[in-house]
Amino acid sequence: MKLLRVGTAGAERPALLDASGVLRDLSGLVPDIDGALLRDDEALARIRAADASGTLPAIEAAGLRTGPPVAGIGKIVCIGLNYHDHARETGAAAPAEPILFMKAPDTVVGPDDTVLVPRGSVKTDWEVELAVVIGRTARYLETDEQALAAVAGYAVAHDVSERAFQIERGGQWDKGKNCETFNPLGPWLVTADEVPDPQALGVRLWVNGELKQDGTTAEQIFPVAEVVRYVSQFMTLYPGDVINTGTPAGVAMGQPEPKPYLRAGDVVELEIDGLGRQRQPLKDA
Repeated sequence: MKLLRVGTAGAERPALLDASGVLRDLSGLVPDIDGALLRDDEALARIRAADASGTLPAIEAAGLRTGPPVAGIGKIVCIGLNYHDHARETGAAAPAEPILFMKAPDTVVGPDDTVLVPRGSVKTDWEVELAVVIGRTARYLETDEQALAAVAGYAVAHDVSERAFQIERGGQWDKGKNCETFNPLGPWLVTADEVPDPQALGVRLWVNGELKQDGTTAEQIFPVAEVVRYVSQFMTLYPGDVINTGTPAGVAMGQPEPKPYLRAGDVVELEIDGLGRQRQPLKDA
């Protein structure tokens, strides 16, 4: 299923995109798409049955904003330097263990919302990423099978980063990762049954129409199952939590000088096979 949330920011309603591309209203079945829903097998089964029956009311999609596909996110765990080609372009050695950092849930915006270039920014960068949405409480998982069983589905994430804040201002990476609007998510949460192999997805990003990233999740150093299992050793993952699994080569930081960092007026578009497409204009904060 392709689950999404539509409407003005803070007042989104749950919806489903059916197999024919028609937007369907779920608000008569469930209050929202959140952790409570993702762990409720009976509620998900009701949605599947209603979708199959063709009885869900249609929603006029024209001019309707798409919000983040998951509400009430508890935490966003991010994996740094998780593609072989990205490590090569930045001149870094592949890490022996996954690099973890966090983004605050309030960085999340809709897939087509405006991204704000922070005040004082000189190195705002793009990063298209596969997001894993957790559907089962996960702690101390032992196997890849257990890890994948904890996954509710997948989405497109844009891990916007300010590299000067991240790398040149001391401390940890958080200063360059948690600026307002720095995690567009969506358009859809695609349930795990529709993504049989998360390591076989094309990942692409354009800036002002120019293709910048054109990779595949097959290049991940630590694949999805290993990432979920590994993270569960250090923190408990709850339904509705999100893991951003890293970005392929092609970020501005890896380009020759002068590096083409983002500025107000730029437009970023990104997509992952089967998970939909995002488009964000940039403006100054």
